[in-house]
Formats: sequence, C-alpha cells, structure tokens
Amino acid sequence: VQLQAFGGGLVQAGGSLRLSCAASERTFRSYNMGWFRQAPGKEREFVAAINWSGSFTSYADSVKGRFTISRDNAKNTVYLQMNSLKPEDTAVYYCASRRVGVVATTSEVDYWGQGTQVTVSS
Repeated sequence: VQLQAFGGGLVQAGGSLRLSCAASERTFRSYNMGWFRQAPGKEREFVAAINWSGSFTSYADSVKGRFTISRDNAKNTVYLQMNSLKPEDTAVYYCASRRVGVVATTSEVDYWGQGTQVTVSS
C-alpha cells in the first residue's frame, strides 16, 4: 500500500497541527496504522498507533494527552491531531502501516509513507 503524508509546517510552541496520511488502496481499512517521527541526529521513534477499526489507540508517553490519532476508513486516511506543540516535537513525521497487529516499533512496519516536516518554534 502506498502512503502519502501531508499537513506539516512551522508552528509556534503551544500551537496545533493536524497531519493526514492518505492510503492508495481500499484495503487500507484492514491495516493497522501508526505515526513515527525522526528528529535530526536521532533514531526514528514511535508516536502513536491505531488498530484497523479505530477501537484501539496507543501513544508514546511524550505525546500522551497532547496528540490524538484517528482514522476515516471511508476516506482511506489516518490523522494525527497535535496540540500544545513543543519545540522538542520538531521532527519529520512518518505514517506507517502494519497488516497484522498494532504497530509499536519501526521493525514491525510493513509500509512507510514519505515524511512531512513539523517545526515548532519557541
């Protein structure tokens, strides 16, 4: 499945952004989805995940309470609503899919989308 992420940009600390990731296939609804991010000089890290139906979500401790992952299977799209953004949230954000099981680590990802840059200024 091909994934395309968009919605990144430059925002001041405390602001909000919503990332979207559109999938190319109708089988999207059977995939578990996630968001990861990679800051300069750091490894790619897990941010949030959602199961195929949207009934289960999980978050990294660093974003819990600030970020919300959701999906619209009718639109083949997964979202990441980011509120109360901090400078340490600055990174390239990647959407990812996994056919079986909720994704939690980079090694579990079946498909990656291209990244979208999020920059939070202080």
